[in-house]
Amino acid sequence: MTERPLYSGPATGGIPPIARLLGLSGLLPQLASVALLLSGDPQSRYSALAIAYAYAAIILSFLGGLWWGLAARTDSPPRWLWFASVAPSLIALATAWPWMVGLRWPGPSLVVLGVSLIAALLIDRTLVRAGIAPPGWMALRVPLSLGLGVLTMLAAAL
Repeated sequence: MTERPLYSGPATGGIPPIARLLGLSGLLPQLASVALLLSGDPQSRYSALAIAYAYAAIILSFLGGLWWGLAARTDSPPRWLWFASVAPSLIALATAWPWMVGLRWPGPSLVVLGVSLIAALLIDRTLVRAGIAPPGWMALRVPLSLGLGVLTMLAAAL
């Protein structure tokens, strides 16, 4: 017996406009952090870096929650998806470790988070190909993951 995918249809479309608008507005906190860092104000530097770090870590964890939800609504999700779903929050927590023990922070942690956000697209693409993610998923996920990932790494470089 062949399992039928939850979603079928074209690779684009199917995501409501409100999801696109709210998703793109989710880039605003990172844009504000980068703008603050570019301003060169030494008094706001640490706060801007901390906000950039916290926001990237929260969103990376959120992606894991999305994947968990997709797995939970699938009749027989692939076993790897459960593991992939918890990895983002563990990565986010691990990137806080240098800060907790007084090592150089948040530059390297921001790079790890930025790369992880972009790498998450590999999981998203796999979910679409397996019919687990809805139509249009990649049209939403690509600009959001690339945008936040690049902005996060930019914050690390400033």
